[in-house]
Amino acid sequence: MLRALFLALCLAAPLPAPACDTALLLAIDVSGSIDRGEYALQVEGLADALEDADVGEMLLAGQSALAVVQWSGVGRQALVLPWRRMLGPDELADFAREARALPRAFAASDTAVGEAITFALDQFGAVADCRRKVIDISGDGPENAGFTVAAARRAAETAGVEINAIAIEDMGASAPITAFYNRWAVTRNGFVLTARGLQDYRRAIRAKLLRELGKPAS
Repeated sequence: MLRALFLALCLAAPLPAPACDTALLLAIDVSGSIDRGEYALQVEGLADALEDADVGEMLLAGQSALAVVQWSGVGRQALVLPWRRMLGPDELADFAREARALPRAFAASDTAVGEAITFALDQFGAVADCRRKVIDISGDGPENAGFTVAAARRAAETAGVEINAIAIEDMGASAPITAFYNRWAVTRNGFVLTARGLQDYRRAIRAKLLRELGKPAS
C-alpha cells in the first residue's frame, strides 16, 4: 500500500523545468550608418540563422533563452524581443518569424557601443538560472558616442557575461571594426567574426551562433 501511495505521489508531482544552458542576447546595430536595405539584411540574416537546422538543434538541446536588442546612440537601446525559452520547435519558429518582421527601433543616430553593452547586461536578471550568459553584438562602426565601452566590458567580465561580436566591414583587406571590437568590446573569453559587408552577415551570424552554442563550459 505504501509503495502504491509513493508511486501515485511521484506521478502526480510536476516535472522539473528543463535546465537552460545558454542565455543569448542578440544586439543589433541600427545606428545612422545602417540604411533601410542593410537593416533588412540584418534581421533576415538573423531569422535565417535561427531557422538553420544545425543552429536550431543546438538551441533546443540546450533549452536556450533568446532575446533581441536594437541599439544606436546614447539613450537609444530597446529590448525588441523579450527573453523566450527555446523549449520546442514551435517556440523557435515563432521567435525566428518575429525576428524577421521586427520594425526598426531607431534611425539617424550615433554609435554608442558601451551603452548597448550596459543595456544588454541589465537584461540578464530575467534569465539568472541559465548556465552561460552571452551578449552577441553586431556593428559596422567603432564607438563615436558615450565612450563607455571599456567600462562596460569590465562590468560584463565581473558579472560573468561573455561578449562576442560580428564586425561588419567594407569590402577589401582592411578590418578597422574587427580591430575595435577585439581591442575594446569582447571579453577575454569572447571572439569576433568579420562579415565583409551586410551581404555576408547571414553567413557570419550562423557561424557565430554555432560557435557560441557549441562552446564547452570553461
